[in-house]
Amino acid sequence: MKTTNILICGIGGQGVLLFSDILGEVAMENGLSVKKSEVKGMAQRGGSVVSHLRFGENVYSPLIPLKEAHFLVSMEKLEALRYLDYLREDGILITDDFYLPPLPILVGETEFDFNIIDKNLKEKVKNLYYLPCQKMASELGDIRVSNIILLGFLSNFLDFKIEDYFKVMERNIKKEYLEINKKAFQKGREIFSQ
Repeated sequence: MKTTNILICGIGGQGVLLFSDILGEVAMENGLSVKKSEVKGMAQRGGSVVSHLRFGENVYSPLIPLKEAHFLVSMEKLEALRYLDYLREDGILITDDFYLPPLPILVGETEFDFNIIDKNLKEKVKNLYYLPCQKMASELGDIRVSNIILLGFLSNFLDFKIEDYFKVMERNIKKEYLEINKKAFQKGREIFSQ
């Protein structure tokens, strides 16, 4: 099996690391070599968070070179644009259709046309999927499961069984939140076929 490169990005508190941990463990459960690297930065203050995840038969480095990510999964559109240089020309971008304006914009120090984000993504990415994860997570009853909706959607492109994801979730998610996360995962899988 060739190495699969997945770059996961978002803002602190959106569950980038949980997403990466679950998927990495699922790959290990399937006998694959897994390497992972994370940059948390100002994660707890809403800063950028990125996780490099690579799995395959023999993986030696945790870092994905520029233009080598098969998948870029973003929990926020501005972060998708920030890390776009990692995506292969034929790569797949899956992003929440959500953006959080940076602080200078929120406090009115500067202005920004957010339509530029969509324009750039649509011009530069052939395989682009926008998902209304925040809205769907809210409908499920907990905005925090939007990351798992993205994981469920991504799972349609990977050769792992649903049971593998659920088994790993049981080890990584508190019991009281497990059921809603399983529902979120299923919701993400279902969007793919709609």
